[in-house]
Amino acid sequence: MANLDPARWTGRIWTGQWQPGSAGDHDVFSPSTGKHLATIGYASPADIDASAEIAVAAQREWAARTYEERAAIMRRAGDLWRAHADEVTEWVRAESGSAAFKAANEVEIAAQECYEAAALTSVPYGEMIRSTQPRLSLSRRLPVGVVAVIAPFNAPIVLSIRAVAPALALGNAVLLKPDSRTPICGGVALAAIFEEAGVPAGVFQVLPGRGAVAGERLITNPHTRVIAFTGSTGAGRRVGELAAINLKRAHLELGGNNALIVLDDADLATAPSVGAAGSFLHQGQICMATGRQLVHESIADEYVARLAEHANALTVGDPAADPTVNLGPIIDEKQRDSIHALVTDTVAAGATLVAGGTYQDLFYRPTVVDHVTSSHRLFREETFGPVAPIIRFSTVEEAVELARDTPYGLSLGILTGNVMRGLDLADRIPSGNVHINDQTINDEAPAPFGGVGDSGNGSRHGGHQANLEAFTEAQWLTLRGTPPSYPF
Repeated sequence: MANLDPARWTGRIWTGQWQPGSAGDHDVFSPSTGKHLATIGYASPADIDASAEIAVAAQREWAARTYEERAAIMRRAGDLWRAHADEVTEWVRAESGSAAFKAANEVEIAAQECYEAAALTSVPYGEMIRSTQPRLSLSRRLPVGVVAVIAPFNAPIVLSIRAVAPALALGNAVLLKPDSRTPICGGVALAAIFEEAGVPAGVFQVLPGRGAVAGERLITNPHTRVIAFTGSTGAGRRVGELAAINLKRAHLELGGNNALIVLDDADLATAPSVGAAGSFLHQGQICMATGRQLVHESIADEYVARLAEHANALTVGDPAADPTVNLGPIIDEKQRDSIHALVTDTVAAGATLVAGGTYQDLFYRPTVVDHVTSSHRLFREETFGPVAPIIRFSTVEEAVELARDTPYGLSLGILTGNVMRGLDLADRIPSGNVHINDQTINDEAPAPFGGVGDSGNGSRHGGHQANLEAFTEAQWLTLRGTPPSYPF
């Protein structure tokens, strides 16, 4: 893809054209090898202010286009993601350390998000309202104007596109700040796709930035009206605070410490594979990852033994060099050391290390820790690593209490031979997403997505209704044939 040629964007930001960022350059390195991959420009607060001005002007023309025009551009973007999938997935594998199947899945989800966004342009956007007055009374949804999207490293395309695509389709301009560790696949690739698809200059911009400075200016700039943030709970609180002070809406998708409940009637032929996928996919660096595996004591010994077999059989390596590896690297040393401290502290406190618990460079072996209790760090904290803590329970009531014993509420998985039994459990455990007879990591473009509690402020992404509420404002409109008479 010519638009993804590094000669165009090296040392630059995207404002509708590639231009140097006034905050200097930023080098991007492979987490697998430490090899230099690329250099991107950094946007300063002044750059962000200038981009917001460009976006305001560009958005008016974009919103005035017919819904058919916007839909055609979004469909074209979906086609382009598929047409250039091989090139984009190479960047995802190299830059984020994603295994080949996870990288390919990201690109396919990006295509689906664009197709869903195309359909969003023509959904009903208002309703008639009853009135006691002789007038036509209705409400309608209008674009908010400029949307700021701040995305993380772990699923750099998906966690950008799920806000970017619907916001664009509904007539907004979008300013995207990708994570500084994945600015190419999480930023440059989106700029290239949308440029080639025909999104007008200035409507979509990519503004990598240094530290929290760029993100905070995106939030406080007077032209951005909605903030879509995906990241840690701590950072999300700061985003929400700044948005509230500036009277803006913030859609926060934050962390999770998700439970997979394995009931005594679960199929032991498939359950360990499901549990392994939930805890180990993308090295556990997913907000929906299974952070706590609650297993009934009657099947726990066999389940743990089989789970350990799965863990020991998984390959770990550089996905850019070997597309067959199952797990890539942890994103950086800080996160690797955090994972290892959680494992070693929990084992020192009395839990049993069954598999893994070792690393080389940034490659951490998939790890199984048995006999974890609610007092252990692996139970209480989000691991964000390839670790499967096993907590044994004896009754369903105990499983419910264990699953609820967390401030998070993002995703829940339940494995059982009786789906109605699973549904009963789901009704008793607060969670934004529930998957009966599947693990906790699931995402589809048409589905509403989000968490409760420390996992965020609800389902603000996915699905036509959620996206309309997220990226439009409701306006009350009345029409009379003639003006009324007033006693004035």
